[in-house]
Amino acid sequence: MTTRSRIALALSLLALLGAPGLLPAAARAEAAPPRTVEIVAKRFQFTPAEVTLRRGEPVVLRLRSEDVVHGFFTRALGIDATIDPGAPLELPLTPKEAGRFPVICDHFCGAGHGGMKMTIVVVDATP
Repeated sequence: MTTRSRIALALSLLALLGAPGLLPAAARAEAAPPRTVEIVAKRFQFTPAEVTLRRGEPVVLRLRSEDVVHGFFTRALGIDATIDPGAPLELPLTPKEAGRFPVICDHFCGAGHGGMKMTIVVVDATP
């Protein structure tokens, strides 16, 4: 085996084993766990009122209710979830397109229910 072949083999093995300094940034990002975004539902608001995600970035929306059953609905992102108090819900999401997507509570939760909204903003990923 030539020296060049040994070096190529060693680099291949390091890449397969995940040597972080030798992998391209994109490959390291793929290996990282998805970012978790915490969202709290409470009569009659979501906190935060707006979250920003990157197109193509896998995230987990961790939803929890501090009081009663709430809905979490946005047709454009394909989300229709029920948030039960005391039972956090984790929703995996990888946004496919940029834009501003309104989210509403679609489970009646009291007199202020109609104003319970938030926005998910999806921006183009940076190169």
